[in-house]
Amino acid sequence: MKVAALFSGGKDSTYSIYKVKQMGHDVKCLVTIFPKSSNSHLLHFSAIESTELQSKTLEIPQIISTLDSDELKEEMNVLEMLLEKAKQDFQIEGLAHGGISSEFQKKCFEKICEKIDLEIITPLWKINAKEYMNELIDSKFKFILTSVSSGGLDETWLGKIISAEDISELGKLSTKYGFNLNFEGGEAETFVIDCPLYSYPIKITKSKVVWDGYIGRFEIEDAHLDSNAR
Repeated sequence: MKVAALFSGGKDSTYSIYKVKQMGHDVKCLVTIFPKSSNSHLLHFSAIESTELQSKTLEIPQIISTLDSDELKEEMNVLEMLLEKAKQDFQIEGLAHGGISSEFQKKCFEKICEKIDLEIITPLWKINAKEYMNELIDSKFKFILTSVSSGGLDETWLGKIISAEDISELGKLSTKYGFNLNFEGGEAETFVIDCPLYSYPIKITKSKVVWDGYIGRFEIEDAHLDSNAR
């Protein structure tokens, strides 16, 4: 089936593409919306501008729109418009997204897909958090944390490439501080710098950390595809 993938550049949306391809579907395009702020109801905010570089290394065209409102109705209207465009331009029959446990987001996406006659695919839905995080590492996904907003996650995690040892440490911290190990509750956001789907890894050459004592962001200021790494 020809599908569009709702894409934020993080581990979940990227890994869902990986799984959907394994299922035999053809991912024709990425659908990315740049939200107004981190207050978005449906969309990731951190590092969203760098998804254009990911689209290039994934070799999948990207349909993009930018929002000037955090209103849920506006977010859904724009997503519907982009999916209609994807149907016209790429003849898609379905939408893949990387949701894991948010019933609210899932229902919003299902409502849009039902309205415009698209099948919805959620390959990560209700996946076990610990098994999933280890599966990412085993599948050679390299990702960094681009935001943190939970007790137990300090500025040292920002920009860090997550290893198997880090997954173990995050498991201990999630138990102690009560956050979701897979960050489904928004406790952190991620950005995939390399994976088996990429033609070339992404090399970040300039960045900065913004930290206010509890919430922090890793801002990518300059990055490129590292053709020397393949």
